[in-house]
Amino acid sequence: MESKIINGVVIYAPSSRKALIDFSFANNSLLVAVNAEKILHATDESRNIINRNVGYPDGIGAIMALKQQGLTSVVKIPGCELWLDIIKAHYRNKSFYLVGGEDDVVEKTVAQLRDEFKGINIINYRNGYLKTEKEKQFLINDIVKKMPDVVFVAMGSPKQELLMEDMSQKHSALYQGLGGSFDVYIGNVMRAPSWWVEHKLEWLYRLLKEPSRIKRQIHLVRFIFQLKLGRY
Repeated sequence: MESKIINGVVIYAPSSRKALIDFSFANNSLLVAVNAEKILHATDESRNIINRNVGYPDGIGAIMALKQQGLTSVVKIPGCELWLDIIKAHYRNKSFYLVGGEDDVVEKTVAQLRDEFKGINIINYRNGYLKTEKEKQFLINDIVKKMPDVVFVAMGSPKQELLMEDMSQKHSALYQGLGGSFDVYIGNVMRAPSWWVEHKLEWLYRLLKEPSRIKRQIHLVRFIFQLKLGRY
């Protein structure tokens, strides 16, 4: 799969979700969502985390940057949809382990998945609050013992990526960081209606619903401006 380096960040350019999923299973990848904010504010630590793994474009800014680099067939892949695509394609033949959210959130997520995907093999799950090193090691040992094919971690960046890297050193699997995707899935957080998504205006919808996001959207505008000036 082709990739480009933008502000020191390696971003893969899948032509479809299936292409990314197949690539990820073939390489037991650790999937990291990349958007304009992560590119613009990349630090040595964040670059290293992304570049050691598979950064995929989860935002219009990342898509614009890749297309400017000549990768015109690249598609935006929202992480809150990708994990469900992985489940839909493989729930009959893969096992899953979920980490993240508060107890009620992850419990509702598991219950809803089991209702929607009959026969899905969720071999274990837990909340995303690891208060001690002992708790973390217990989780990693449980991952090693149960040997899931796929591990979803919903804790926010960079915490989830650092935890997944620790897990992957002990057990090889497909890992994906999900941020707040469990809340989206069970309806605690609403996504933009399809019209806004189809017209690449999800960012504007979220801004109108959450004016406090204005600072984050300014980063997107700044990134696009710098992109147009050819700085990436």
